[in-house]
Parts: sequence; C-alpha cells; structure tokens
Amino acid sequence: MVPYVDPKIFNRRRNNNNQTSQIYSLNEKSDVYSVGVLLWEISNGQPPFYVEGEGYDVGLALEILQGLRETVVPDTPENYVKIYTKCWDGEPDNRPNIYQVVDCLKELITKTDVIAENFQLSGEQEVNDASSTNNSESQGDLSQLIQDFNKMNSKEIDSMVGLSKQENLTTEKDFNRIVDEINDFIYKVSSKGIEWILIKEQVIEHLNNFNTNPEEIYNWLSNNQNSSNSIFLFGYFNRFGIGTSEDHKKSFNSFINASGQDHILAQYFVANCYLYGHGTTKNEKLVFEYYEKVTNKNFARGQLAIGYCYENGIGIDIDIKMAIYWYERAANSGNIMAIHNLSVYYLNGNGVEKDHDKAFELSKQSAEVGHPSGITILGYCYEKGIGTKIDKQRAVELYQNAANLGEMTAEHNLGFMYENGEGITKDVNKAIYWYKKSAKQGYRNAQNKLEILQKNKINNS
Repeated sequence: MVPYVDPKIFNRRRNNNNQTSQIYSLNEKSDVYSVGVLLWEISNGQPPFYVEGEGYDVGLALEILQGLRETVVPDTPENYVKIYTKCWDGEPDNRPNIYQVVDCLKELITKTDVIAENFQLSGEQEVNDASSTNNSESQGDLSQLIQDFNKMNSKEIDSMVGLSKQENLTTEKDFNRIVDEINDFIYKVSSKGIEWILIKEQVIEHLNNFNTNPEEIYNWLSNNQNSSNSIFLFGYFNRFGIGTSEDHKKSFNSFINASGQDHILAQYFVANCYLYGHGTTKNEKLVFEYYEKVTNKNFARGQLAIGYCYENGIGIDIDIKMAIYWYERAANSGNIMAIHNLSVYYLNGNGVEKDHDKAFELSKQSAEVGHPSGITILGYCYEKGIGTKIDKQRAVELYQNAANLGEMTAEHNLGFMYENGEGITKDVNKAIYWYKKSAKQGYRNAQNKLEILQKNKINNS
C-alpha cells in the first residue's frame, strides 16, 4: 500500500536526544493524494510502481518522499493529468480539496465523448495495436469514473473521504505486516553476516520508516503472541533492549516457544542463548544441536555458526576441515564473516594449502562491504605484499579505516606504522594513542608495545 499513502507521513525528525518523532499526521489532503494515485492507476490499468513478483518496500517509500512519481501514460487527456498530478503534489497545501477534485472531474464530462473518440480504433488501424486497445479500455474506466463522481452528493463524498482516511490509518498501523517484514529483514541481513549491534540499529530505523516506534510495537507484540514471527520478535526485542530493557530470561522463553514452531531465527537464538548462558544455563551440546537445525535449512548465519563450533570444539570434536567446509557454504551465500574467516585460513595455511592470492581476494571481498576485520586483513596484505604488491601507504589507509571502526588489531597495526614511520610520517605520540586504544580492548601485543614506548618516553625525558 506504500504508493497510495501520503509520503509526508514517512518524514521524521530527530530531537536533541537523537530520538525520532512524527512531524505529520494524515488528513483530508492525504486522502486527496490517494485519490490522485488511483486516478493515475485508472489511466494505466495496473498498480503504481508494479513489478511482477516484487512487493513495495521502505526504499520505495523514501523515493516517493523525495519526489518520485509514476510517469504519465501517453495520450491521457491533459486536463485529467493535471487533476491527478495536483492531487499527488508533495506539498499538501498545494493539493486541491476533494470537492475541487470532483468539480474538475465533472468538467470533463462534457468532453468525454470527444476524449473517447481520440482513444477509439479507426477502421484503418491494425487490429493488434495493443497500445490503442489498452487506452480505449482505460478511457472506458475514466468515463465511468467521471459519471460516478457526478452522481455523488456531498454526504457520499464525505463518506468516501472518511473511508480513505480509515484505510490509510489501517495501513499506517498494520502491525502484522510490520512484524513479518521486520522478521524478513533480520533474516536477510543476518544471513549476510552483519553484526548484531548494527542489525539492531537498522531494525529501529525500519520501525521509524513504518511510522511506529520501538515502545509501541513492543506493547503490541506483548499482547499479540499469535504467530511464530510475533513470538520471535518479542524475544528479539527483549534480547537487545528494543522498546524495553534487556531481559534475557524473557527472550529465551520466547525463542524456545517460537523454535517449537520451526522458526529459523528463533532456533538460531536458542543456540546463541545456550552458548553464552543468556536466560538459561550454558549447554554446548544443545548449542550444536540447534545450530545444526538451522544449518540444515540453508540459513547462512547458521552455517557460519556451526563452522565456528567445529573450529573451537563446541558440542563436537574440533575438525578444521569441517569448519572450512561450513565457512565455504556460508561464504557462497554471501556471508561476509565466513568470507573473512576463509581469508585467514588461506593466509596461514591452516587446514588448507596456503594460498596468498586467494587470501587477498577473499579479504578484499569482506573489506569492500565494510567488515572491520576484513579491512584489517586487507591492510596486512598490502603491508606485507601478500597476494599483491607492497603498498605501505595503502596499508595505513586501511588500518585507519578499520581502527575508526574500533577493530583492535587495526589499532595495534596503525600504532606500529606510526612508531616505525612506515607508510606515514613517524609519530610516537600517535603510536602511543593507537596502542592505548587497542590495549584497552585487551590486545596483548598492544599492551606490551604501550608499556615499552611509555618507559622509553620517560627515560628520554
């Protein structure tokens, strides 16, 4: 229903606390916008922005907010085009009211016969002229619409406005649809290996685009545990503190309930809870069992996770070859964490034959999509000439990018480059700064370097 809703409703602003608030409410001019879209649809014969097999999404809503509109159908009467383009003007104050729309349509009645003639096929035209045939059918709808508007009295028009407003409000707060779309979103981005904290931020942003907020959807979820998606999402909100404070016990119970209904994400999070002891007792055997369930359903995040289990002996004996096998399966599905893990294996030759060219290409893939550790490995490849020519300046750039994302190895490596003046001007103070950042995250090499540099600085002062 996105194309029919007044795009102003998608516009939000942030206050001083970085919270978003609604700055527009649906009104009579919103109904006029919807009428304009319907008038265009009649002239075209199909829904706006229709692509077979694809639905409407948040991206389309934002494009419409920024001014995207459907194109005018060729041979549509000029006055008719003026009506619906005024109706869907981006600024509500520029739109006519519903009575003005009706009056404009009534004016077209006297011209209907003339307009219809322009769309009819003459005896000399090709019988298979599909374009003309469609225009003729559309004109029939247009003529009928004008006549229907002409027969309306003011009470019927008011009733139509009220119905339109009710439909918009229903669309605005269609929580079942929102829940399903958020579930689909989490599944897709988690399959790609995006970090959970980033997914949380994107989920909150999606809620803003749906004209709701975390607290509102959380309250709705707590009272509508009637599908596996709503049960899972209630657990997800409790797990990450969305619309409420974190509650691992509640989240675990929800994940268990939804996993019993074969919900893939819920089964993944049950394993996660058993791994970290969130809301339950740690149990490595169950970790492996639940990860195996989602792996068998081709969930890339699960394939990554079970590879991790084989790599670290969680619920199963350590088997590096099996770990690599599952990382490759996940990587083939586009999982950036798995791609990064493989780059490290090929770099070190652990479990596979050392292949620097492959290590470089894999690290490049993970770096290109912004994976912090992937950026660091790519920087290391440039620093040491692994799979590529040595380029210390490029290495520094990549270390800087990853360090800005808080990657502790990159922070250490950047400190090393500053300490030794490799690829950048030597600067001991900056070296200490980056070693300190890395050391605070527990990176042992950085802690050792920091201690040495600080002692040297004292001795030389």
